[in-house]
Amino acid sequence: MLNPIALTLGPIQIHWYGIIIAVGAMLGLFLAIKEGKRFGISQEFFFDMLLIGLPSALIGARLYYVAFEWGQYKNNPSEIIAIWHGGIAIYGALIGAIIAVSIYTRRKGYSFLRIADICAPGLIVGQMMGRWGNFMNQEAHGGQVSENFLRGTLHLPNFIVNQMNIQGAYYHPTFLYESLWSLLGLVVLLLLRRVSFLRAGELFMSYFIWYSIGRFYVEGVRTDSLVFAGPAWLASLLKTMWEPMSSFGWGAMEAGKNIRVSQLLAVCIVLAAVAIIVLRRTVFKQTSRYSDPIEPVVRPSNGYLQKVD
Repeated sequence: MLNPIALTLGPIQIHWYGIIIAVGAMLGLFLAIKEGKRFGISQEFFFDMLLIGLPSALIGARLYYVAFEWGQYKNNPSEIIAIWHGGIAIYGALIGAIIAVSIYTRRKGYSFLRIADICAPGLIVGQMMGRWGNFMNQEAHGGQVSENFLRGTLHLPNFIVNQMNIQGAYYHPTFLYESLWSLLGLVVLLLLRRVSFLRAGELFMSYFIWYSIGRFYVEGVRTDSLVFAGPAWLASLLKTMWEPMSSFGWGAMEAGKNIRVSQLLAVCIVLAAVAIIVLRRTVFKQTSRYSDPIEPVVRPSNGYLQKVD
């Protein structure tokens, strides 16, 4: 087992998880700054956005998790802020970051969707790196598998196989599945943003579609899913959609609860993102393209928007 603590300075312990998350955030920031230069956006804009977006993402991730696990927090409210005990959700992080960044971009006079397009590759890089933080903590894994499955079927190196041995049992390396899916998604987004037909906002929607498809199938083998009791027809539909991946097994469900929140949300996000793309093209006649210049506007005291020269 790898030591999750990278460095100890007196009473302070620096965890690999935090270091990996920080590295992922810096890589994402680098990608955004580099692409932002093509549109004449200063790097300070993205630095400030990161300073606002990261804590907002953390708060959103925690509140999302607490909301779905309220039963274990309602009688012990002090645990709500004890994030070091675990319990954050990536969809909550996205909600928190989107709310904060949308306010920030509006105040700076930029279109949120245009900035989100620029940041989409950075987002998926951050998620790709973050899963390796889960790996160091031996968390967010899937159900039990054999050692031979990891070595003989997946052909994983020893350091991954050994880290997936948790208290004498081996588990699905779901961190790796999602990380590799995100890596492939990064390549897709980097290629997609150079095609001429891409409209403004569609790279951000493509990020949601790509990530949510991967999350839907990876979630099916995780054992720590947020779940709730839903109608049998919906549970059956989700399981049928996931069935092509049955060779990876189906993770344990809580008794009496049959809907995995992240799977349901993933399906809703894919449908919503596709609908937004179609409606913006057909109903709202969106003509602005990803490659078009990005010009900030200001809102003077008279309330009318005007371009900044």
